[in-house]
Amino acid sequence: MIFKCFREISMIKKLAIISTHPIQYNVPLFQLLHARNKIEIKVFYTWGEDVMNDKFDPGFNDIIEWDLPLLTGYNSEFCNNISKEKGSHHFNGIKNPDLIGKVNAYNPDALLVFGWSFNSHLKALRYFKGKVPVLFRGDSTLLDFSSFLKKKFRNLFLKWVYRHIDLALFTGKNNYDYFISAGLKYNQLVFAPHSIDNNRFGNLPSEMKEFSSKLKLDMGVHSTDLVLLFAGKFENKKDVLFLIEGFKKASLLKNIHLVIAGSGVLEDKIKISIKDFYNIHLIGFVNQYNMPAVYEMADVFILPSRGPGETWGLSVNEAMANGKAIIVSDKCGCAADLIQGNGFVFESGNREDLIAKLQFITTSRQNLEQMKLNSKKIIENYSLDRLASVIESAVLNV
Repeated sequence: MIFKCFREISMIKKLAIISTHPIQYNVPLFQLLHARNKIEIKVFYTWGEDVMNDKFDPGFNDIIEWDLPLLTGYNSEFCNNISKEKGSHHFNGIKNPDLIGKVNAYNPDALLVFGWSFNSHLKALRYFKGKVPVLFRGDSTLLDFSSFLKKKFRNLFLKWVYRHIDLALFTGKNNYDYFISAGLKYNQLVFAPHSIDNNRFGNLPSEMKEFSSKLKLDMGVHSTDLVLLFAGKFENKKDVLFLIEGFKKASLLKNIHLVIAGSGVLEDKIKISIKDFYNIHLIGFVNQYNMPAVYEMADVFILPSRGPGETWGLSVNEAMANGKAIIVSDKCGCAADLIQGNGFVFESGNREDLIAKLQFITTSRQNLEQMKLNSKKIIENYSLDRLASVIESAVLNV
C-alpha cells in the first residue's frame, strides 16, 4: 500500500507557469490548481521580486497595494530581471537570464506561458518548443483597427510566434478568431473560459452587504434608486468621459445614479465633468477586498471601452457574478460571449446608441431584474473550477 501511494504521488504531472507578476485575477486560479492536486504547479514570475515593492500603477496613476494575498497557497519563484526599465509595458522590460535554467531545474512535464510580448517569454517559447508541450494563454482580439499593411505584417510575425506553441487556451470567440488569424489550427485551440472567483463576488457576507448599503447612504442614494456603475482605470481606452456625457444627455429619471469607482490620469477631467450633477458620484479607488460591495450597490454595470488594447474586461465577470445587468461596447472582448439576454452591446463611440441602451435598460424594472438573473446564470459557465479542469486536462493529455 505504501509503495502504491508513493507511485501515485510520483506520477503527478508537473506544470511550469510563466507570468510577469502576481495578478489578482490569476492568483485564485493558481491557488485552486494547487489545492486540487491533480497536477503539480510552480509559477515563475519574471518581473523580479522588486515588483512587490514598486506599488505605482500607471493605469490607476497611484500607488496601489492590493489587499488580498498574492503569494500564498501555491508554489512560486521570482526570476532575476536585468532590464534597465523593468515592467510589462514594453518588450524589453522583462529580461531574465535565469528563467530557462530555473524552469529546467523544476523539470516540468508541460509549460504554460502567459503572454509572448516580453523578451524572456518569447525566448522561453522558442527554447521549450519540442522539449515539453507548450501551452499559451493570452486574450488578444482583432477588434482594434489597423491598416492593411500593418495588419499583414503583424499576421506574418504572429504566425512565426505561434509556431512555437502546441496549444492555445482561448478565452472566447474574439480571442479564438485572433488565434485562427495567427495561423493556429482548430485542434490547437482549447476553450478555457476567462474566469474570476465567482463565489467571492456573488456570495457576500452580511458585513459586506452592510458596507454596500453605507456606500449608497453616504452618496445620498436611496435604496429604491437605480444605480449604474463603472469601475476601473481612468484611462483613455476605457472612455469614462464618453460614458459621463452619454449619461448626462440620456435625460434619465432623477432616481437614477451613475457611480464611478477608480482612479487614473483622467481623474481631474472627470471631476470637472461631473461637478454640477448631483446624481453622478465619484468614489475613488476601491481595493479588491471591498470591490464586491461596490458591485452589490449597483443594478447595471457599464464598460464603455473604445480601445485600443481592451481585451476581455474581467470586471464584467465580477459584475455578473454579483448579478448585475451589463452594458458594454463592441470593443470589449467579452461582448460576443457574455451578453446574452442580460444587457446590451453598443457601438463604441456612438453616443446615440449608448443613450438608447441606457434609456431602454432603465425603463422597465421587471426586464432589468430578469437581466440580473440571466447574468448570474451565464457566469456559472465561466468559473475557476471549469478553467482549472481545462488546464489539468491539457497537461494530462498533451
